[in-house]
Amino acid sequence: MFCVAPPELETKMNITKGGLVLFSANSNSSCMELSKKIAERLGVEMGKVQVYQEPNRETRVQIQESVRGKDVFIIQTVSKDVNTTIMELLIMVYACKTSCAKSIIGVIPYFPYSKQCKMRKRGSIVSKLLASMMCKAGLTHLITMDLHQKEIQGFFNIPVDNLRASPFLLQYIQEEIPDYRNAVIVAKSPASAKRAQSFAERLRLGIAVIHGEAQDAESDLVDGRHSPPMVRSVAAIHPSLEIPMLIPKEKPPITVVGDVGGRIAIIVDDIIDDVDSFLAAAETLKERGAYKIFVMATHGLLSSDAPRLIEESAIDEVVVTNTIPHEIQKLQCPKIKTVDISMILSEAIRRIHNGPARF
Repeated sequence: MFCVAPPELETKMNITKGGLVLFSANSNSSCMELSKKIAERLGVEMGKVQVYQEPNRETRVQIQESVRGKDVFIIQTVSKDVNTTIMELLIMVYACKTSCAKSIIGVIPYFPYSKQCKMRKRGSIVSKLLASMMCKAGLTHLITMDLHQKEIQGFFNIPVDNLRASPFLLQYIQEEIPDYRNAVIVAKSPASAKRAQSFAERLRLGIAVIHGEAQDAESDLVDGRHSPPMVRSVAAIHPSLEIPMLIPKEKPPITVVGDVGGRIAIIVDDIIDDVDSFLAAAETLKERGAYKIFVMATHGLLSSDAPRLIEESAIDEVVVTNTIPHEIQKLQCPKIKTVDISMILSEAIRRIHNGPARF
């Protein structure tokens, strides 16, 4: 005779079957909140580990339970000290590898150095270097969210799950902005137009694009590759074979493509760190007649004096997810609101651990 377990017990058994261990790799207490929320949703206890800094600033990791033959999930959120955050992750991954873990999955909601994913003049592609270091340390799978460029996935030779925060931000717009039907989705530069179009199509709203802003540090003009060259070559093989000179780029005056007059403007982007471009966009939209301005972004780095600048600006509200801890910034600026994305991360962990047959 076979005994059938109740559905709630079966669900719990499915979650823990095969041995799941959940670690938080960050020694900063403010960065462990996301890990605790994920653990609560999965119904598991956080793994026992010590991560701390030696007096000489070396990172030390001590795993205090067996991980042999288990699926280890290491959650790492980016703190203010990014380089220490990376070393904590790498050392913990390597410690699990040498302790014979079955698989080591990194849960890194914001992938650090993701802005440095293109070749610049006499520079390097740091995202590629970081991906190689993680794979070499022993990472077997990566869960992240809204990579700055999707092509970063190609830097890894392991599976990468690039999750989206847009459903949570769209839900916030629908539930927390009563008159959102009178809104327009705004891209603060042509490079952000694709993301803005995605939001606009799902909300059935119009789109506006700001063009002609100040030269951005990520533009192709500073990557050191001038083809054709900007000066005529004097060593041409034959005068008829000279390469034509490059016409230098010039930014046009700031224009807004789309109508924002008498409407709510919702600026969407993936990262909000240095807020100067967002402030300039907000001023432009105010001049064009927008009566409320919201900023939606997945990752709220909000470095330096960003909270003060937002508080003094024309922006009415900044909405970010909790991929990066920003409690101190919220205390400095009441305009900053947070959307919780622990649900989708915990579901990704559950599906990877249980396998496709037990969804």
